[in-house]
Amino acid sequence: MAALLYLRRRAAAAALAGVAPRPQWLATAARRGALGSGDDGGETGERGKSPWLQLPPFAPLDAAAAARAISRGGGEGGDGEQGATAIKWVRRCCPDLPTSLVQKLFRLRKVKKNVVTAEISSADASAEQHRLRRVSAKDQLMPGDILFLPVNLKESSVAEKTKKFDNRNEINFLRGLEIYKDEAIIVVNKPPGMPVQGGVGIKNSIDVLASMFEENSSEAPRLVHRLDRDCSGVLVLGRNQLSTSMLHAIFREKTADALADGTQHVLQRKYVALVIGTPRHPKGLLSAPLAKILLQDGKSERLTVRASSNAASVQDALTEYRVIESCPQGYTWLELFPRTGRKHQLRVHCAEVLGTPIVGDYKYGRQAHQKWMPLPLPRTIDEELLRKRKLPFGLVVGGGSIAEEQPQLHLHCKQMVLPDVSVALHRLQSPDVNPDFSDLEKLNFVAPLPLHMRLSWEILKSVKI
Repeated sequence: MAALLYLRRRAAAAALAGVAPRPQWLATAARRGALGSGDDGGETGERGKSPWLQLPPFAPLDAAAAARAISRGGGEGGDGEQGATAIKWVRRCCPDLPTSLVQKLFRLRKVKKNVVTAEISSADASAEQHRLRRVSAKDQLMPGDILFLPVNLKESSVAEKTKKFDNRNEINFLRGLEIYKDEAIIVVNKPPGMPVQGGVGIKNSIDVLASMFEENSSEAPRLVHRLDRDCSGVLVLGRNQLSTSMLHAIFREKTADALADGTQHVLQRKYVALVIGTPRHPKGLLSAPLAKILLQDGKSERLTVRASSNAASVQDALTEYRVIESCPQGYTWLELFPRTGRKHQLRVHCAEVLGTPIVGDYKYGRQAHQKWMPLPLPRTIDEELLRKRKLPFGLVVGGGSIAEEQPQLHLHCKQMVLPDVSVALHRLQSPDVNPDFSDLEKLNFVAPLPLHMRLSWEILKSVKI
């Protein structure tokens, strides 16, 4: 029993050594010498037949509890849930495997767990014997438990991912979008027109292309939040499962805190938008619940403001705004600070609450754009701003300003402030039972305006009424 506890403690300590779990490839089970099969059904004789992928030893880390502590500016972030199911650990260690495939592995009883027995000799030397036993998806793991998967599944997945992206021009373009990178996160300035997630008719998206941000890594970065396809600006990706889970929890805490007491703590976002018309007040806080409605075709949907938030399908939404500059041509530059993170929140609040739809928003500002009249181009405009260029992935830079018949969406996530997640992860993985997050530094990310919005700014400054 003492030897078993020693083995588990040693395995848990090894798992805490790095931020992200890195799978260890095993050539064959026979090469380990001690790996075999010891299922409850009495199976024997599998030793040496099948190669296995050994996952890192299970070490419980509660990213959600840490995120709550970070959001409240305090400590004691490591005393949350200490257990985890087998399927959760597989998904964390192998994020590139589709969820459906992971579930199938458990249904087919292809996931195994080490069973360790220890025999103490007269000289107090422990002789260890390892056996493999089937494990179900909902089985709780203990610190130090090691899971095994059929290695050929992982190899085929990695090989497919590696050969899928080999265009150096596309890789260089994506990496040129990077604003910041550390061992936990990647921050990019998403260009307008590039989808964040896939969908009908979408071939390339940030989610699909995320592996191109990494060199020689089995883990692809993961989305932390969303930006609309035509919106641009600061987009954060987690470089491993643990940092992604912590950031997801921080974003959730932001919304929960805003709805509870109206305050924002560690996460702050600032958008810049050009809207049609002028708000009645130069600044304010918009509190307008949002609900989904189906359009007449029965397939498309949009969001709208609902007077009551009692219905289950209605979500409370809070947006702070401030007028940057009102233009005599009938446009206004706004700063928007979303306190909650609802889909299309800023677009709906601008169009339906302020009565000033965002330029280029044909979904929520359709009527305003039916009367659209492009502004003339002043002679003083820099020709470089007018030059159109084709970019990888079918993107085009240039055009789309208020001088066009169909302007692009003028909504840009200009700034985001986040806690230093990398430092937080190191503290979470330290031997401290209750790590302190009260002194985490804040990281400030700023993304320059896209070309079409810079051009609109110059036009509005130059045109005289």
